[in-house]
Amino acid sequence: MQHDPFHRLPADAVTVLPVGQGAVIFRQGDRATGLFRVIRGSVVLRRATATGAPVVLHRATTGQLFAEASVFSAEYHCDAVCTQDGDVARIDKAAVAQALRADPDFAESFARLLAVQVQQYRQILELMSIQSARDRVLSAVHSGLLSGSVVEFSARIGLTHEACYRALRRLVDEGRLVKTARGRYGPKP
Repeated sequence: MQHDPFHRLPADAVTVLPVGQGAVIFRQGDRATGLFRVIRGSVVLRRATATGAPVVLHRATTGQLFAEASVFSAEYHCDAVCTQDGDVARIDKAAVAQALRADPDFAESFARLLAVQVQQYRQILELMSIQSARDRVLSAVHSGLLSGSVVEFSARIGLTHEACYRALRRLVDEGRLVKTARGRYGPKP
């Protein structure tokens, strides 16, 4: 991943964990021991509303970090649940905190990594403000967000996969997108 600072940490600070679909990595209120990166698969961060309804706060996919705030928190503020089989790397909180204090290059690289993620989150928020499924899908494809399956893509941009497939089909029929293979779409050249 671009601007990856974690190679500067001691080898024992990063632990790779195999995870299965439905596995809980941590629960809200658990003691925060580290942040995580999805190596393969996907993980959702979710919390219950005041009425008890579950809300997905973030969906982390291959290469993305989650629970970054745990470096500065005593406990996790949501649940992390795997939505696909895969692997996650647990990055030790104490090692990150020590490196932030002692290694200016690590601190700068970590800040750059977080800045890129903030930009990505803002892009998703911008897309979510687009009411029309068709327009949201078109903008997301033009932004390069359709890199995995259509089901994963639809969840990432806040649509049901059925609505996403209908929008993709309509955009192809209109000549706005091209279907390059099964489940693969791109901007019209």
